[in-house]
This record gives sequence, structure tokens and C-alpha cells, in this order.
Amino acid sequence: MPPRVLVERIKINGTGLTITYERSGSGPLVVLLHGGLSDHREWRRQLDGLSDAFTVVAWDAPGCGGSSDPPVSFRMSDYADVLAGFVATLDLGRPSVVGLSWGSTLALELYRRHPTVLTSLVLTAAYAGWAGSLPPEVVAERIQGVRRGLELPPEEWVREWIPTLFTDRAPDAMVEEAVAMMCDFHPGGVKPMLEALADADLRGMLGSIDVPTLLLYGEEDVRSPLTVAEELHRGIRGSELVVLPEVGHQCNIEAADRFNTAVRGFLTR
Repeated sequence: MPPRVLVERIKINGTGLTITYERSGSGPLVVLLHGGLSDHREWRRQLDGLSDAFTVVAWDAPGCGGSSDPPVSFRMSDYADVLAGFVATLDLGRPSVVGLSWGSTLALELYRRHPTVLTSLVLTAAYAGWAGSLPPEVVAERIQGVRRGLELPPEEWVREWIPTLFTDRAPDAMVEEAVAMMCDFHPGGVKPMLEALADADLRGMLGSIDVPTLLLYGEEDVRSPLTVAEELHRGIRGSELVVLPEVGHQCNIEAADRFNTAVRGFLTR
């Protein structure tokens, strides 16, 4: 297997931001977009499991991992423009884009603003933005919860978050790996990410999507429940919906082999 390459401090022209990423493998290009309170490390099992057939590139969004923090005014459109610049800077051509949770909303916004950048979409635990997929009272509750959490010690907040990401079947070692990663969040990066996701309502663009699209959800996801999945499935013509039994929001970690099989099959087709 080709070695992984970790690149630190890649400057995106015209943004003033630097982005880190990890790349593995060779073959058709796949870009992985992580969720909130996370970074490229949540894709370790995909960097390992898909790189025999694909060139897999997992970025750290602005304000996450090794990337620089964006202005507090950043919204989803700004993140999408940085992502388009990232693809162009690395000369990735027209990759397939795989997003999870926050990253899935970003993938939709990327398509809305830069539809020729990508060839296909895999939307995992996806929202059309919180405003586009959740009742207003749920959005308000989540915003309040994040703001309260930012006042807590990082590990205390992360451990409150974990039960909404994994089922109780997830092995302790897997959960502790996620806790360690999430505790590295940037307080200055979480705030604009929260506002961007909370404000986003991309329902109106779903019908314009004309690239192959896979919707991939955990059966027991309490953050992006199957009612959200079904709404996106109805909105995106020709989309394929796959539900992974007995796993939660972080199905790319909790059911990595099944997740990778679904993604591999879709991208191969």
C-alpha cells in the first residue's frame, strides 16, 4: 500500500488560510469531509480501507486539526469556497466527495456553489443544514448545548456528546479513540462551524443535484435520524439510500468495514 502523506500548512490562495490534510493510496480521487468537533483523523479507517483502489484525501476544515481558524463570520458558503480552492490548489481534478454530518452539509454547499468541482456525492449522516432538516426548537436546543459545552472542560463536554455519536455496542477502545481526537477541538473553530451548520437550509437545491449520490446512514443515528435521510432521498432525484443496521451517527467508525464496502461499491459503479 502506498504510504500516507501528511501535509501541514498548505496555503489556499486568496483566503489567508492554511489547510492540513492526509492522503493515501492511488487511483480515482476521493475527498473526505469530517464532521463537527472532529478532524481528518476520524477517517483513519477509510484512509486505510479504501486506499487500495482510490486516492483518498482527508482534509482538516478551517478551525479544525492542524488548519488555521477562520474568521468568526464564516458561513457554509465560505467553507465551500475554501474547499473548492483546496481542490484546485492540490490539482485534484473532479473528485468524488464524501461528507459526514457537518461535512455532508458542506458537500451540498460545495455542489451548490461549485457544481463542476465534483463527480459524485456520498452524504453520510447528512443534513440539508440544521435549519433545512430539523425543527426550529431542536436547532435552538443544539445551539444552546454547544454554547454551554464550550464553557466546560473539553473532556467533560466530549463525553456528554459521545452517546449521541455511537451506540452502546461500540467497543470501549473505539470510543476512547474518538474522545481523544475530539478533545483537540479548537474553541475558535467550533463557533463559526456551529453557526454555519445552524443557519444552513439547502432544501431548495436538492432537486438540482445531477451527479450520482449515495445517502449513507446508521440505523440508530439519533443526531441525523432516518426521517432526515428519507427527506433528502426524496429531494435528490436518483439518489441511493443505504441504512447500516445497529450503528449510530459515526457509522464510518463504528461499522467501518460495512461503510467502506458501501462506498467502494457505489464509487465503483
